[in-house]
This record gives sequence, C-alpha cells and structure tokens, in this order.
Amino acid sequence: MIQINIAKKENYATIQQIAHETWFPTFAEILSIAQIKYMLEMMYSMEAIAEQVEQKNHVFLLAQEDINCLGYASYETNYKGTDKTKIHKIYVLPSAQGKGVGKSLMNEIIEIAKKNNNSTLSLNVNKHNKAIYFYEKIGFEKVGSENIDIGNGFLMEDLIMDKLI
Repeated sequence: MIQINIAKKENYATIQQIAHETWFPTFAEILSIAQIKYMLEMMYSMEAIAEQVEQKNHVFLLAQEDINCLGYASYETNYKGTDKTKIHKIYVLPSAQGKGVGKSLMNEIIEIAKKNNNSTLSLNVNKHNKAIYFYEKIGFEKVGSENIDIGNGFLMEDLIMDKLI
C-alpha cells in the first residue's frame, strides 16, 4: 500500500537521490547530459531544496511503500495569489512506474488543493516528455506553452497544463 507523507528536512537527500535516478531515464532523449546535470544541481542541491521549501512555499510529498520511497511531488497552493495549486515536480522511480504511485501523489495534491479552496491544478511539462500522456489521461488539458531561460545557455521548453478539480 502506498503512503503519502510530507517530506521533512531529513528527507531532502532521498528527494535528491530519486531525482538523480529518474531524470536521466526521463530526459536523456530530450535534453543534453550537460543540461540534465545543470538542472539537477540547480533544482536538487540540498540548498536548492531547502530554498524551495523555506522561501518559496513548496511542499514536498514522498510516496512510500513500506520503508521504500518510490517517488515525490512538490506543490504550492494559492499559486501567485490565485485559486490554483501549482505542481512544481512529480517524479516516480522507473522501477515503480505503472504501480499507481503518480496517481496517488496526484490524488493527495487534489485533496490538499480542495482543502485550500483551489479549483485548478496547474503544471509545466517539457513539450517532448512522454508524461504528457499520463497527465492527459488523468484530466489535464494543454492551456499554453512557455520557454524559460534557466541560465548557462539552457532553455526549458514547456507546455502548461491545467486540470479543473
């Protein structure tokens, strides 16, 4: 049975480890190795995770089965003063994909969003990421796109997807 728990500071290393295990299989066909390494450091150094939680109001959730962590998500309710919950990250270990982990994380975020009177989930996804099909299957729709300059000559080319809840 999959349990979803709010990550604590002592879980940051686990989040970092899952990111390193998921990003290369997820993005190797889409991004250069140099960009993957740059983004992992930018988003998943211990300092970056702490900043997201402590300064940017991101909440990380861990999906666990027994003592094994299978994936994580991060979200922010009332995103930019709106009634949207922004899903900043959602990653599941390749070995755990297809077991309902992503759906469990998403369902937990939906319940949290509803408790905060948010009516929409919103996320960005790389326009070439196969996860787009997962998001569409669970009710997300493409509402736009954006290119984000993340420095070092790298660009995130994303679709914006929303889901009414």
